[in-house]
Amino acid sequence: MTTPHRPLLDTQATCSCGAATLTVNGPVLSMLLCTCLDCQKETGTGHSAVALVKAADVEVSGTLSAFARPAASGATTTRHFCPQCGVTLYAQSSRAEQTMLIPAGLLGGDWFVPNQVIFARSHADWDTLPDTIPRYETYREGL
Repeated sequence: MTTPHRPLLDTQATCSCGAATLTVNGPVLSMLLCTCLDCQKETGTGHSAVALVKAADVEVSGTLSAFARPAASGATTTRHFCPQCGVTLYAQSSRAEQTMLIPAGLLGGDWFVPNQVIFARSHADWDTLPDTIPRYETYREGL
């Protein structure tokens, strides 16, 4: 069942050059905006918009490169990207290895409705976000 809060995805996306493909078939666990400094660097703006899904619901084809780094949270975040065009297809955190963080824009469509802002402690005032979305200084417990 698809709901605005946890849509059921059955979609495929590619990087910009088409060398890598991501297929998602399953429910979205959470939709969030992250305003940590690492996401700001990754996106070149004030936040990232990501869908959290079960890793078991995702299939990746093509060759990806990975970059792992310690995050401010103490976890290790690994971004998986196309080595040809540089587009990030997903990220994983050592905090929840059974899940994947997929950039919402990669999948297209209008299904994405963020339900939380995480790492609000580093949110830049110029990055305007709706006041109605709950904000958490670091992680929210649970999904």
